[in-house]
Amino acid sequence: MSARRPSATERTASRRIVAAFGVSAAGAVGFAVTYGLGGNTAREGICLAVAFAGLAVGLAVWARRLVPVDRYVEEHEGFTSPPTEQAMTAAVLTAPDSPVRRRGLLAALGLALTALGAAALFPLRSLLPFDRARPVRALKDTPWGAGVRLVDADGRPLRPDDVPADTVVAVFPEGNVDVGDAPAFAVRLEPQRFSRPPSGGHLDGLVVWSLLCTHAGCPVRSYLKGTGQLLCPCHQSSFDLLAGARPVAGPAARALPGLPIEVGPDGFLRATGDFTAPPGAGFWDSP
Repeated sequence: MSARRPSATERTASRRIVAAFGVSAAGAVGFAVTYGLGGNTAREGICLAVAFAGLAVGLAVWARRLVPVDRYVEEHEGFTSPPTEQAMTAAVLTAPDSPVRRRGLLAALGLALTALGAAALFPLRSLLPFDRARPVRALKDTPWGAGVRLVDADGRPLRPDDVPADTVVAVFPEGNVDVGDAPAFAVRLEPQRFSRPPSGGHLDGLVVWSLLCTHAGCPVRSYLKGTGQLLCPCHQSSFDLLAGARPVAGPAARALPGLPIEVGPDGFLRATGDFTAPPGAGFWDSP
């Protein structure tokens, strides 16, 4: 029995399917490359959308244009087909003109699925427990570092005398006022009142902590003067600055990270390192 030659419509459909699967593979590769080069949420989302759209279009065209759509009604006689029907089915599926054996279609589908599967492995790198993993490093590192001067919201460097007693002053790393995980606050307290030393140390009672609540990352700006208590207005977490800025009320479970400071040769306040712990929400970090 001679094989039936595909019609022009079937050949066109086959080319469209291969093209769609190729687009799907390209989208998956684009996602992997974007993630590997540093990541961009918008571009990664576009690449994944293209990958899945190409896969969906290819499968839809394959089902509508190449798979027979004739309707057959027969009485169900059991779950096991007779040997003759099994043989006929095998012959149809293995025939040269079978829709599942058309040249290039299965290979293109395999390429698209393989590319998508490989791209899906890249985010697993975020879960690896080594310090070089980009997402983990990005969460742990901030612009603070040795020698970075403390400035106010206008970029003006601060001296110790710029922080009044028992008053919270928002501070930022010089040159990075707008960085989201960098805000901190300085406050001058009476050293003899500390029941627990600040994690970042202090300069005659002048101490600096991260401004971001360790529950959900909201700024903790409500200071109860004279009590050493700092309140987060979002979910009412309260931190005791006299006890190492540990949480004493609300859902926060971690103390505010401290920032080690010193007075530089020019008389301005400078950091001597980064925060003592990752700033902000701690849901991503292991205990």
